[in-house]
Amino acid sequence: MSYRRDNRASRNSLFDNLDGIEEGGLRASSSYSRDIDELENEKSINSLQERVVFLKRLTGDIHDEVQSHNRILDRMGNGMDSARGIMSGTMDRFKMVFEKKYSRRTCKLVGYFVLSFFIIYYLFRFLMYYMYG
Repeated sequence: MSYRRDNRASRNSLFDNLDGIEEGGLRASSSYSRDIDELENEKSINSLQERVVFLKRLTGDIHDEVQSHNRILDRMGNGMDSARGIMSGTMDRFKMVFEKKYSRRTCKLVGYFVLSFFIIYYLFRFLMYYMYG
């Protein structure tokens, strides 16, 4: 705030020196235009202050949003890590099952049973469609 006062004081002293050079009629119009220029400058300064406040608030909101997204991504990364651990354990169990001959034979038997169930289901459905159709 004191910077503005110092700036105004130096501007006024500069324009006062110029007013002494000019003649009387021009001096009045010069001070009038100086007042108008100062009013325009004040309006411009106020407008800039409003814009700066708006931008500061906007950047604060963006910062909050980025932090929120970072927290969400961290939680999602932790969830993915735990899922990866679970999947790794499951795959280890499947490897153990398929390494044993007895377990491999049992898995083949279950696979054949499921496959034959689907074949019988679709044949039955096909026959029912053509019979009652």
